[in-house]
Amino acid sequence: MLTVDFNRFPVPEKARVLDLGCGGGRHSFEAFRRGAQVIALDYSADEVSGVQKMFGAMAAEREAPAGARAAALRGDALALPFADGTFDRVIAAEILEHLPEDTGAMAELARVLRPGGFAAVTVPARFPERICWALSDDYHNVEGGHVRIYRRNELIEKLRANGLELIGHHRAHALHAPYWWLRCLVGVHDDDHRATKLYHRLLVWDMMRRPALTRRTERLLDPVLGKSVVLYLRKPRSRSRPTAADASGASGASGAPPRAGIERVEAGAGHAGG
Repeated sequence: MLTVDFNRFPVPEKARVLDLGCGGGRHSFEAFRRGAQVIALDYSADEVSGVQKMFGAMAAEREAPAGARAAALRGDALALPFADGTFDRVIAAEILEHLPEDTGAMAELARVLRPGGFAAVTVPARFPERICWALSDDYHNVEGGHVRIYRRNELIEKLRANGLELIGHHRAHALHAPYWWLRCLVGVHDDDHRATKLYHRLLVWDMMRRPALTRRTERLLDPVLGKSVVLYLRKPRSRSRPTAADASGASGASGAPPRAGIERVEAGAGHAGG
């Protein structure tokens, strides 16, 4: 399930992509399939290990173009081990709400994004999130849980203060909001409750089959009930006009992989077709 819309956030082949707080790696895998040179970074060693194994499996099955590269790396969002302007694209999906020092992570995100590059940032939307917090303390009062609820304009201003300009936004996953409200009612950690199991089965069916009825329904409901707010941003160049490559979404990406010991963490598994 992708929260970032890759039609609105084009990732060209060989683009250097950082998935900051990659979690299970869903956006990293999509960028890899599109031929990018991907670094999936997370603080959790377990998540990093699982993502790296999946990169290896994808490479073995040739699910990405031959020139694509991907590696998973454990790291701290507040101290990224990359040079300024390393990446053409940065994705930060559902991570900022977990970080007490969110502005520090935003500054690092902006620092490693090259001038003219693009970022996609997603957080839980305020209305659905407030209902979850009201229904259950266990939803957020856990280690590594959500520490704040954002207003969209507040998030935009924080990112703008770090030098990023908004170019678009939308809401996503309206059908998922009632699922989390239901989980908060019956017990967030109760994976065996009949009601949540049935709803989860519906969501999985919808993600796999993508029937027209549920797709239309979700599009209609997203502006009000969308579980996530998705922002698309650009780091301005020093000159006023974007280049033709920026206008087309090609991003001027080079074939060189990001720094930070990519060879060390790839272990030979992250090369598609290799």
